[in-house]
Amino acid sequence: MVEWGMLFRQLEYFVALARERHFARAAAACYVSQPALSEAIRKLEQELKVPLVRRGRSFEGLTPEGERLVLWARRILADHDALKQEVTALQTGLTGDLRMGVIPAAASTVALLTDPFCAEHPLVRVQLETSLRSSEIVERIHRFELDAGMIYPHGLNTADLVVTPLYEEQHVLIASGELLTGQADTISWSDALELPMCLLIEGMRGRQLIDEALATHDLAVVPRLEADSVVALLAHVGTGRWASIVPHTWIRTLRPPAGARVLQLRDPSVTAEIALVTSAVEPGSVLTRALVQVAREVRAAGALDVGPPTATS
Repeated sequence: MVEWGMLFRQLEYFVALARERHFARAAAACYVSQPALSEAIRKLEQELKVPLVRRGRSFEGLTPEGERLVLWARRILADHDALKQEVTALQTGLTGDLRMGVIPAAASTVALLTDPFCAEHPLVRVQLETSLRSSEIVERIHRFELDAGMIYPHGLNTADLVVTPLYEEQHVLIASGELLTGQADTISWSDALELPMCLLIEGMRGRQLIDEALATHDLAVVPRLEADSVVALLAHVGTGRWASIVPHTWIRTLRPPAGARVLQLRDPSVTAEIALVTSAVEPGSVLTRALVQVAREVRAAGALDVGPPTATS
């Protein structure tokens, strides 16, 4: 007869090993000794009658059978957690952990969603990762490593996800007033490129939006400084010697550097949709259903209408 508690522990250890790719790290993540983790996985292999792990002097990867079965293990554990959360919700309200991935561009606006969610469900703990790319968030939701994400949905395969539009972001130019002498409320791309520019690194979606807009006018930008953080860009703008192009939401939700001006970029403007994504697998998690409901309520109330800022801030 199957001892369900032991089976779930074995699956948990197996998933941790697949994630960590190292026996000692997987054991530490599960708060057990390495021999205990290894023995549990061996017993799981015996029960399933297939090898799951390629073993040598150290971890050498999963077998083909292991690579396929780890997908089921993740799903089983996710469904087990969802079942426990559903039962608890019927008795005492929502509890548990909500794991959410957030692209850097939305790090300044995620609180508009998570704050009302936490206020409505005070027993739920929220864990945010705010330095992930949209494709990585989607992949980790499919692997049941994240419950939800705030992403750029454009260009991604979201067929197996529930996509809840949140707001449209617009990129603006920000620089010290001294660098923008004589400029009105807007600035052309050609004039913007004359400024000492610091931008996000190539490959980040926010930078791709800028490069794509410039390409339509046969223009290109060669920034003197690149960073993987909007906060770092704004810090350089704060010195008075740099200009940057950032999502307007950062200007709306955080105080811009002293003496900085914010100008609209014209012909073309750079916009992108930000959306909440969760797994479409049914019945799914009661936590993610509650998060989607809060997102729809917040959007309907206009709290996510973070329109572009005025020319000066």
